[in-house]
Amino acid sequence: MGERPSDQGGYRWLAMGEDALPAAQHWLTPGEATRLAGLRFTKRRNEYLLRRLVAKHAVAAVTGRPTDPAALAGIEVRNAASGAPYVCVNGAPLAVEVSITDRGGWAVCVTHPASGHPVGCDLELVEPRRPGFVGDFFTAAEQRLVASRPAGDERDAAANLIWSAKESALKVLRTGLRRDTRTLEVTLAASRADGWGPLTVRAVEGPTFAGWWRRDGRFLLTVASEMAAPPPVALGDPAVLAAAEPRHSWLDRPLQL
Repeated sequence: MGERPSDQGGYRWLAMGEDALPAAQHWLTPGEATRLAGLRFTKRRNEYLLRRLVAKHAVAAVTGRPTDPAALAGIEVRNAASGAPYVCVNGAPLAVEVSITDRGGWAVCVTHPASGHPVGCDLELVEPRRPGFVGDFFTAAEQRLVASRPAGDERDAAANLIWSAKESALKVLRTGLRRDTRTLEVTLAASRADGWGPLTVRAVEGPTFAGWWRRDGRFLLTVASEMAAPPPVALGDPAVLAAAEPRHSWLDRPLQL
């Protein structure tokens, strides 16, 4: 049996930006450092590091661990054959579900203590989507929803929100974009006073995934799971993404020599 986290609540989420990345890499495990060394493109390296940093800090928060480099080096983020992340602490699997996402120089980790019930999360930007994108990847009902919104920010937000919810559900299904996204249909409800809005994603074969969405500034975050649960609770500043600006620092040096 793997170690079980001390926090037995529901969803927890944490967001961190590139500025939080340490200059040194002593917080990585030897295996993580080896995988990093094999990444030559700066974008991939930054994403790899940021995803692991936010996941380790989220795991440390829900298990009551310190976050000094030595303690973080005892937490390893691995990937199953499907690509889904899982966490080991001092080499032993941790009985907690995690999902990690990044976009525009920011990353989010969502945790849930119901081991064996996958959780998926996705972070997107509010940005224009071509009509062809909506037509190729959305169901007829989703296309109508997008078209019903005023052109500009509201329509862009709707398109990216639907896409994000699909991505979160695909992570729960452990298929990623290998699956036709039109076999999933997203239904959205209005956001509440706490900033979270309910969502559901129904698969054509029957399963329906419950989840939540929120918009913070230019960012959209969605969470989906097999089990209905209250909205995620922030492990850090819940408003951090509201003031965040997307960053593409890798453009300054695309390749590591």
